[in-house]
Amino acid sequence: MTRREVETTDYVQFAKRIIRAAGERGAAGDDFELGELASLRDDVEAAITHAVRGMHDAGYSWQYIADGLGITRQSAHARYAEKVSA
Repeated sequence: MTRREVETTDYVQFAKRIIRAAGERGAAGDDFELGELASLRDDVEAAITHAVRGMHDAGYSWQYIADGLGITRQSAHARYAEKVSA
């Protein structure tokens, strides 16, 4: 059996669809469900930090990482340097 590798972009597009659907469902929900949806922010930030750590450990420059995040090198370093070296 051949194993198919799915690109990260496919995962991200899937996650976007799920999050949009959760927002639509939450619009008809209650405050607990809204809170659960808001808690995804922490999960997304943890995933980004994990990815930044992996890229940094692999030798990618802060400029390269910053370009991927759409922020300046200084901002990327200030936001993630302490988290990735811990």
